[in-house]
Amino acid sequence: MVGVVLGALVLGSLYTIKELFLPVVVAAVGVGVLELIKAFATRDIKVPAVPVLAGLVAMQAGAYWGGAQWMLAGFAIFALVLLVWRMFSGGTDGYVRDASASVFILFYPAMLSSFTALLLRAGDGDNRVLIFIAVTVASDIGGFIAGVLFGKHPMTRISPRKTWEGFAGSFVACTAVGAWLVVWLLGGEIWQGALIGGLAALLATMGDLIESMIKRDLGIKDLGTILPGHGGLMDRLDSLVTTLVPVWLLMTLFF
Repeated sequence: MVGVVLGALVLGSLYTIKELFLPVVVAAVGVGVLELIKAFATRDIKVPAVPVLAGLVAMQAGAYWGGAQWMLAGFAIFALVLLVWRMFSGGTDGYVRDASASVFILFYPAMLSSFTALLLRAGDGDNRVLIFIAVTVASDIGGFIAGVLFGKHPMTRISPRKTWEGFAGSFVACTAVGAWLVVWLLGGEIWQGALIGGLAALLATMGDLIESMIKRDLGIKDLGTILPGHGGLMDRLDSLVTTLVPVWLLMTLFF
């Protein structure tokens, strides 16, 4: 049911006035940012929410209305803001730790999520965003089904529940969905969609493992509880933000 509601929200905003999708992204990623800030605080790492959230909004707006150079400028400006903010708010002890964590969250997930706006600003941006989301969701679904039915060989100690069989399921599902949607929605070639899907499967898996590393380091199970049965929003966004950049790059090159 959570998936159905989120899917309806995505489709409803994308295919009415596509700019409405930007506040959906900002709201979702903003919650993810707050979840990370709260999680970091359990280790006494202080990250100021206001400048990070302001940077998120600026990068999304800059990417959509100005392009990649404005998004990059927004990141650089707010990274500097965070360094100065911390300088006047907490003394010298822990400055490097807190400032580094602040810039980290400004990058992951805030800046990475801004590539959604770069996808969206194209004339067929609504279809590009839908393909990006669909192949990433296919990774989760294919990996879950194959892992439950056939999973026997763990991929890594970072996340023992992830198996090579599950990854194979992710790869097959992503490749199939990518090939189908790129041909149908963008008029591309099957191999282009398959390449986008296959790369998404790899990067979505890496995104899950990156978040697992963060949670293990902080000693927590989930980053939040806002989504019943899923955990926090970052537990859903982890694979999306790491998939965004290569998908955007391939779509830009192909189309």
